[in-house]
Amino acid sequence: MCVVPRVSEEHRAARRRQIVDAARRCFLREGFHRTSMQDVIAEAGLSVGAVYRYFPSKNDLIYAIAEQAIGGAGQVLGEVIRQDPPLPLLVSLDRVLAFVESQLADDGALRIAIQVWGEAQRDPTLATFVSETYSGFRSHFALLVRRAQAAGELPADADPEGTAAALFGLVPGWFTQRLLTGVPERATYLAGVRALLSATPRDA
Repeated sequence: MCVVPRVSEEHRAARRRQIVDAARRCFLREGFHRTSMQDVIAEAGLSVGAVYRYFPSKNDLIYAIAEQAIGGAGQVLGEVIRQDPPLPLLVSLDRVLAFVESQLADDGALRIAIQVWGEAQRDPTLATFVSETYSGFRSHFALLVRRAQAAGELPADADPEGTAAALFGLVPGWFTQRLLTGVPERATYLAGVRALLSATPRDA
């Protein structure tokens, strides 16, 4: 009797990465809507059945790409949160921006992330994923704010959630400027943030 060998988990994971990487290259070249499953199949160099076994539709590929593009930032934020003793606020922000900077290249995750934002406006499932992911990012920033308040870096009476939302907004604010205009450099941007945080409000 002929025994069919089992496919290992490592093989399945490698094949899945191969397909996702091929889709990523296609999406970066042509965007989500101009890329077909046939394009991905050709890029991956696999059979139709091999690709559809892992990803039954282009939407499944888009969701996988979205997780890959956005997930790295979550890992970095988690590492920053776990630092003991806690890092100063601007050092924490610099760690996050350093990761973001590593994804600014033409094949980096940020160009895909921006496509994900656009696709989320028409795809409710993707919109839910994006909303939940970025809400999680804000919760990490809220913890950073509370630690900064305890360390005297931020006013004790500041609203942690509102301050976290503003602080988190500095990240896409920086990388969209970099993608669109090429500037400012990370050090320049952080110097501006430092100036804003250290500014003393004038009496009304």
